[in-house]
Amino acid sequence: MLHSMTSEPEEQIGVGSPDAFQRLWTPHRMAYIQGENKPSATDTGEACPFCAIPSKSDEDGLVVSRGEHVYAVLNLYPYNGGHLMVVPYRHIADYTDLTGPETTELARLTKQAMTALRKASGAHGFNIGMNQGAVAGAGIAAHLHQHIVPRWGGDTNFMPVVAHTKVLPQLLADTRQMLADAWPDA
Repeated sequence: MLHSMTSEPEEQIGVGSPDAFQRLWTPHRMAYIQGENKPSATDTGEACPFCAIPSKSDEDGLVVSRGEHVYAVLNLYPYNGGHLMVVPYRHIADYTDLTGPETTELARLTKQAMTALRKASGAHGFNIGMNQGAVAGAGIAAHLHQHIVPRWGGDTNFMPVVAHTKVLPQLLADTRQMLADAWPDA
C-alpha cells in the first residue's frame, strides 16, 4: 500500500473508502501477467496476435505504418507511451530467419519510428531491441518483433521504482493516431 504524506495515523482502507488516490488499478494487465490468450510456439493465423493484426484496420489493430514485409504497431502493454514494435508479416521466430528485404525494411521502419516519436512526442532517447526466445524474455517468442521504446529524461520516477507501475497519460488509439500523423514518408 502506498502511504499518504499526511501526519495523520495510518488507517486500514476498506473497499469503497476514499483513499486520496493511493491506489492505481490496472486490471487490464492481469491478462498479460497470466498469459491469457498467449500463443504457443506453433500458433499461426488468428491464434498468433502478430499474424492476426494485419487483417484488421489500422485503428483496430493499432497499426501505425505498413510496409511490404513488416509493419509498425503499438504495444498493448507498453513500457512507456508510444512503445512501438516492428513486426514481419511472415510468422518466424528468429532474427536469422529474416530475408534480406525483410531485414532492410525492419531497419527502415525502425528509423521511421524513431523519427515519428521524436516529432510527435519529443523523445530524448530510445531502447531498441528484440528478445529472442522465451528464456530471453520474449512475451510472444513464436513471432519475431522488435521493440522501440521512447525515453525521456526523468521518465523513471517513483511510480516504477516504488510501485512497479507505469502511468500512461494517453489512450492507445490517440497515441496511434498521433504517431501515424507524424510518420515520415519512405
